[in-house]
Amino acid sequence: MNKQGIRARAAVVASAVAVGATVWGVAAFVDSGHTTSHRNVSRQQDTDAGADAKGDQASGRQPQQQPQQQGIPESIAHASEGGADAVNITIDDGPDPRWTPKVLDVLEKYDVKATFCMIGPQAKAHPDVVKQVVAAGHRLCDHTMNHDTSMDKKPLAYQEQQILEAKKLIEEAAGGGAKVEYYRAPGGAFTPDSRRVAAANGMRPLGWNVDTKDFEKPGTAAIVDAVKREIGNGPTVLFHDGGGNRTQTVEALDQVLAWLKDQGRPTGFPARTS
Repeated sequence: MNKQGIRARAAVVASAVAVGATVWGVAAFVDSGHTTSHRNVSRQQDTDAGADAKGDQASGRQPQQQPQQQGIPESIAHASEGGADAVNITIDDGPDPRWTPKVLDVLEKYDVKATFCMIGPQAKAHPDVVKQVVAAGHRLCDHTMNHDTSMDKKPLAYQEQQILEAKKLIEEAAGGGAKVEYYRAPGGAFTPDSRRVAAANGMRPLGWNVDTKDFEKPGTAAIVDAVKREIGNGPTVLFHDGGGNRTQTVEALDQVLAWLKDQGRPTGFPARTS
């Protein structure tokens, strides 16, 4: 009876410890700023360390052996081809037949080129819009098939399918030999494997430095303020043309580009080979 009582008390203590650890882990995860919502959350600071290690464990196998595309690094781009003062405008989650053309109009107004990170099925559904993007001189970016922000915890075969099928659909929609030049993981969920797959297929992994949070529709002023407040973090700014009503994004983009012009800040494309 005494032995049974000791075992019972030990089980209760172990259970309490486990619950406490779980609560601490959840709190730590929330405090770290990472979420798995549709809204993009940058994990760039973790990419070359712990977050990528988790992704490798989730893959369960090595990526397909492919020759590395010459000059395309596996690391996430943190610079602009336009120089030290240049700003990279990036547009996610489209193309959208209503909002992408409005974004294109604003970019044309300021003679600015941007990088459009597209969802594969969206590109397939709206090839005319993809062609408009390419015809205007903008660059294409692979944003996967399903915008799965938990990709870094999925097997490598799933990551490859999400990346390579989207690339194929976007390029088919663009036509004319247009190439997808970047890969942006949904929610910043990069892994070493996904970065290698992207680079081996000619796509530079692309993160961001300024999260406008326009996806949450916080108001035009809040979006503009986010850019002004965070632009010191680095050159790449994140906007969205997909995922719903983007009125605030279009208005904020206009104001941001006017502000950058007043500041004498040029715009450019993210660096691909350095």
